[in-house]
Amino acid sequence: MSLSPETLLSRQAAAEARRRPWETVWQDCYDHVLNGTPGSGGPALYDATAPDAAEQLAASLLAELTPPWSRWFGLAPSRALADGPDGAAAAAALEDAAETLQGHLDRSNFVVEMHQAFLDLVVAGTGVLLVEEAPPGAHSALRFTAVPLREAVLEEGPSGRLDTVYRCMMLDAAAILSRYPAATLPPALLVPGEEGAPPRRLRVIEAVWPERAGSGFLAVLDHDGQAVPLASGKFLDSPFIAFRWMKVPGEVYGRGPVMKALPDIRTANKVVELVLKNASIAATGIWQAEDDGVLNPATVRLVPGAIIPKAPGSAGLTPLAAPGNFDVSQLMLDDLRGRIRHALLADRLAAPRGGQMTATEVLERSAETARLLGATYGRLQSELLTPLIGRCLAILRRRGEVPPILLDGREVRLTYQSPLARVQGRADAANTLLFLQAVAALGPQAAAQLDIPAATQYLARALSAPAGILNPIQE
Repeated sequence: MSLSPETLLSRQAAAEARRRPWETVWQDCYDHVLNGTPGSGGPALYDATAPDAAEQLAASLLAELTPPWSRWFGLAPSRALADGPDGAAAAAALEDAAETLQGHLDRSNFVVEMHQAFLDLVVAGTGVLLVEEAPPGAHSALRFTAVPLREAVLEEGPSGRLDTVYRCMMLDAAAILSRYPAATLPPALLVPGEEGAPPRRLRVIEAVWPERAGSGFLAVLDHDGQAVPLASGKFLDSPFIAFRWMKVPGEVYGRGPVMKALPDIRTANKVVELVLKNASIAATGIWQAEDDGVLNPATVRLVPGAIIPKAPGSAGLTPLAAPGNFDVSQLMLDDLRGRIRHALLADRLAAPRGGQMTATEVLERSAETARLLGATYGRLQSELLTPLIGRCLAILRRRGEVPPILLDGREVRLTYQSPLARVQGRADAANTLLFLQAVAALGPQAAAQLDIPAATQYLARALSAPAGILNPIQE
């Protein structure tokens, strides 16, 4: 399927209309967690529980899924290839390819942009990451951009993936020609404006959609309703990677933990605002005075050491007593903050206070984290991690830095070695070791039934050990 510039504008407008009901909810989430955009006129924030918990959750996702400067993925030959005569050579070649990719990730801006994309994921429930090839001479062949959700309009394909992405940007003529060197702009757009005036910014839409073998690409300039093509092409793997925290059947955009906790976040913010107002009243008091022509309430200053004149025989300035002091705000606030931290997993992902943990406690907390993020991790593995590795390998393969690698599971399989992914592997390894100890306790006849090399190979796979530390299987 190919799109003409006019069709692209109409489809993007229709998809944007379907997205519009979500925009109010997203803006509310950003206003109460990230304080919105400066100058947007959002509500003032009085409670920092939600912003702190959201930032902790985004940082935890980065550390648990794609930890910086650490191998969180691996490339391994399929079982049939690994057991064949060329298994050792294939494993070594794939290990070199994985190290090459890790080196490019370490030298790129991956960590910075990935954290920003995780913030979008936590707050709005949907994140978009753009993976491009860096210009020649850069430190890394990879360049990442966390696309703001306000710029992205998404469509869900038959496979359930967000495989059609429209990105709307506002660029001036110089930026357009820099991004699309072969583009031909209308002559009216190249005329310089008045001296000192900012350059005119134009609406540019980039679209990527699935095709039979890869993804189609088209960039269009929306010039007064006229579609001006800027660039077109085809990608083997889509450069846009859209991923969600969770979703409701029938919906396109995801729902994040902040959206779930938004009622409590609003209430906590209002309670803190009222507490501060009450504290101001408690500090200055509410007063009443007789209008005797001597006391002017407009000139009274309630400061220590002040002398307030009053007429003889008048009551002067008298404090107004409150009818009671029944303060439940702190109880409500503690409950609200606890629910916010619980919804944003701050109370379950943070390290416990008061000393170091034992090895058993570490394993139990890791298992609890895996249970909490199991469904989310499965979705992120399918929508983020696998397409991300495929796109990066496609760029490096085009540059000739890695051999042709087909991540189909039949020749090469992708393994995940992040801390969260290793939790289940450690549990499987612990069960296997417990079985081996039980068999060894039964005596030499039972131990003779074990295939020690096969057990070693299994433990190496369960614990994501490097392929180079094992001897090749002898035929």
